[in-house]
Amino acid sequence: MDTKELLKRLISYPTVSSESNLELIAYVRDLLKNHGIDSQLVFNASETKAALFASVGPASRPGILLSGHTDVVPVKGQTWDSDPFMAIEQDQRIYGRGSCDMKGFIACAIHVLLEYAAQPLKRPVHLALSYDEELGCLGVKDLLMQLQQLQCEPYLCIVGEPTSMDIATGHKGKTSYRAHCHGDAAHSSLAPLHTNAVYLACDMIAKLRALQNHLMEKGARDPNYDVPFSTVHVGTIDGGSALNIVPQDCQFEFEIRHLPGDDIQGYLQSWFEQARALIAAARKAHPDTAASVSFECLTDYPGLDTPADHRSVQQLASLSSSSKRLVKVAFGSEGGLFAEYLSAPVVVCGPGSIAQAHQPNEFVALDQLEQCGALLNQLVRSSCL
Repeated sequence: MDTKELLKRLISYPTVSSESNLELIAYVRDLLKNHGIDSQLVFNASETKAALFASVGPASRPGILLSGHTDVVPVKGQTWDSDPFMAIEQDQRIYGRGSCDMKGFIACAIHVLLEYAAQPLKRPVHLALSYDEELGCLGVKDLLMQLQQLQCEPYLCIVGEPTSMDIATGHKGKTSYRAHCHGDAAHSSLAPLHTNAVYLACDMIAKLRALQNHLMEKGARDPNYDVPFSTVHVGTIDGGSALNIVPQDCQFEFEIRHLPGDDIQGYLQSWFEQARALIAAARKAHPDTAASVSFECLTDYPGLDTPADHRSVQQLASLSSSSKRLVKVAFGSEGGLFAEYLSAPVVVCGPGSIAQAHQPNEFVALDQLEQCGALLNQLVRSSCL
């Protein structure tokens, strides 16, 4: 089975993050087994999802680790020209949910493992497939704990997010929260006598905007990013029930995408203290109020900052006939977690454009698949044979 047909098969499994990925994992496990490759599965607590780890070659030497997430984002509410879970090959592209994000890379990685399964390798080639990446890199951590048991740290780890085959040595980390503000309901004619939960939320958001200004003016800088500083963003706000009722509840969600040089936890703790000070002021102004705020962490993963002059990175960049760009990308990935858990050089590099990810009529170009397959083959030949 060539890479194209393998990708079409992977797309046929509707591994939306809210659903199980076990059928896809079972298919990959059986495919590898048919070529003499054993797999290790790591299940979630409810055993409705699993990560997969497999290797070819000697375990006693540093090798190449190829990593991808099996989950995809939903298609609900999007207008597709075809069934998103039935791959369509047209105009030198393969269309389907997950084609570029990131089953295209997974297909290339599996194909490489199958191709070299019976060859005498001097270094191993590892395959790691995770779940729940789209929910905030949640499903990879148990897998990474298992990978810490490897006899040797990887020589190089490639996380195959779509980068148009550029080699990304860095991305920002991300921390996101939901804040729930509670005031007290009352008739709007008595509004000044009560605590308005929407006002509380807005005052807290104002503090987040002040933090953004501080980071923009005095925070860490990295000119290799399109936005060269850490960013603060409020994405949703929901509060109140009717215009003539003082809002009792309001919640909002915000994220911070941060550079390695910023003490984001310190900034967050300072903001939490400011938020609680607003609650204390509301209680003082209205002693009978039930004003409060609670915080729920939604995602928290580190950034990636691999030195561009690392020997493994330079080797990868030199393998293509056309020089590969070394870049830093705006989106997050599991790469920072791999670097944190394994202390290995990590890059993000895969077929397809991030501009196509999460979009209706998502696609990966066939020439991108070919470039990816060729690069992985050259890497294995130069490092593992």
